[in-house]
Amino acid sequence: MPVDSVLAEQRLLPVVVLHDASVARRLAAAVLGGGLSCIEVTFRTDAAEDAIRAMAGEEGLLVGAGTVLTAPQVDRAVDAGARFVVSPGFAPAVVGRCRELDIPVFPGVATASEVQMALDAGLETVKFFPAEQLGGAAMVRALAAPFRSVRFVPTGGVTAANLGSYLALPSVLAVGGTWMVAADLVRAGRWDEITRLTAEAVAVVRSS
Repeated sequence: MPVDSVLAEQRLLPVVVLHDASVARRLAAAVLGGGLSCIEVTFRTDAAEDAIRAMAGEEGLLVGAGTVLTAPQVDRAVDAGARFVVSPGFAPAVVGRCRELDIPVFPGVATASEVQMALDAGLETVKFFPAEQLGGAAMVRALAAPFRSVRFVPTGGVTAANLGSYLALPSVLAVGGTWMVAADLVRAGRWDEITRLTAEAVAVVRSS
C-alpha cells in the first residue's frame, strides 16, 4: 500500500527519538500492539539507522526517517529500510534526492511560501511544523484555504488533548505525535504504557 494511503488510514504517526537501537523491536511491538502500523524514527541520534533497520524487519510496520537534513542522510535512511522521509523544513537537496530515489518525502513547512515551494517540487503532502507554536489547527485551516490540493501532517506540540482539533480538518492527512512514544517511557522500558497510550490515541482517531 502506498505510504500516503497508509498514513491516511492510520491518521496518526508516532515520532520517536531513540538513543538505544537494541530496544527498537520492543518499541515496534508496543506500537503495533496499540493498533498503529507506522512510525517515524528521527535522525537526531546515532542509533537512528540501526533502529530503522531493526524496525523495518517487523512485519506490518511502515517505518520512516525523520529530521532528515541532508541528501547523504536520505541515502543512509533508505539503505536502512526507511520507506519515507520527513524533514523539519523545506530542503531542496533532501527533496531532490528523495525524488531521485522515488521515496516519498514530506518536507516541513511553516508559511505559504514554503507550501508553494513544495507544490513547485511536485509534492502535495507536507509536514506542518512546529504545529502548535505556529498557531495550531487554526493556522492549518488558514493555509489549507488557498492550497486546496495540499494535505498536511501537523507535528510539534500535539497531545492527546488537542489531537481531535487537527483530525477534524479535511486537509489533515495524519498527525505526528511523540506523547505515546515519549523518551522517558522508552528509556524506562514501559512498553505496556506505550501500548496503552497508543491505543488511547487510536480510539480518538476512530471517534473523529
